[in-house]
Amino acid sequence: MSEIKVMIVDDSAIVRKHLADLLTKAGIQVIGAASDPLFALPRMKTNWPDVLVLDVEMPRMDGITFLKQVMAERPTPVVMCSTLTEKGGQTTMQALAAGAVGFVTKPKLGLRDFLEDDSNGIVNAVRAAAKANMSALRRATPAPVKPGATRVAVAPSPQDAMAETTDRVIAIAISTGGVQTIEAVLTRLPRTVPGMVIVQHMPPNFTASLAARLNGLCELEVMEAKDGDRVINGRVLFAPGGRHMRLKRSGAQYVVEVFDGPLVNHHRPNADVLLKSVAQCAGRNAIGVVMTGMGDDGARGLKEMFNAGGKTAAQDEASCVVFGMPREAIKHGGAQQVVSLEDMPAWLMAAARSAVVSA
Repeated sequence: MSEIKVMIVDDSAIVRKHLADLLTKAGIQVIGAASDPLFALPRMKTNWPDVLVLDVEMPRMDGITFLKQVMAERPTPVVMCSTLTEKGGQTTMQALAAGAVGFVTKPKLGLRDFLEDDSNGIVNAVRAAAKANMSALRRATPAPVKPGATRVAVAPSPQDAMAETTDRVIAIAISTGGVQTIEAVLTRLPRTVPGMVIVQHMPPNFTASLAARLNGLCELEVMEAKDGDRVINGRVLFAPGGRHMRLKRSGAQYVVEVFDGPLVNHHRPNADVLLKSVAQCAGRNAIGVVMTGMGDDGARGLKEMFNAGGKTAAQDEASCVVFGMPREAIKHGGAQQVVSLEDMPAWLMAAARSAVVSA
């Protein structure tokens, strides 16, 4: 792979210097650093970067506005590098929805030490971003819904129309590029879709912001999961950032258990933890999907779902921002089908309409 070219845009001279030193040490070429977007853009036009590392709060133009401008002019992998506050969490969520493919949280205290720490995640985030398929990210962006317009959704089958609970469970593993991708799926599903449990790799606080945002866009009830929440039709439960989630059976009902624990394969929440529990609890009544993301989380869990008789799929390479997780799921033999992002809502509803097996 050729050397990655990076532009840093941050109003702090200390951050720019230490980020440049860190990336250069890792063999990444820093082609420029600017204190705000209006300084950065002319330099980018003469030597466009492979990856943009972008702050949020800057003078003259904020990072979100600049991000949208970049995506409109020349879609480019962007890693947001900002401080985590309640407001910052919401802002970073806006950035991911606008097309950023990754983010790193800058601490409020000990910033210099953080930036000098090789394990702070910035280098990995930049390398992952450089592999992003930006054309897929652009296709994943849902068209805005005009006020008063009817949202496009997959038509439910007649037998689903009055369902109050579900015997089906849909489990999804998703990571890099997932914010726009999962939005493109959920906004096209009707309220009659079986209950969904999702692991999206995110740190604490961000999953709550993601769920709240999607809840306002979808016909579905989208929530950050709490221990004991029921899995019912039309409800989407996201594993909280920093905590694992698994499915449990409570009589005839499905509920989730949210719990602390060590990192599993470098992740908490971990998709394999969730998917394996779905295989055990729901068996042939489960539907599993591994979507865009880096690494192999979810591959083993999807294989267990397949072995248990569940319906399984992986997102296709052309529509993935990063094909790592789906590729590994296919290699492990867990994906019955490979499905494009465009076709995923219809595939989920078709799988849900197949005969339910008595528990």
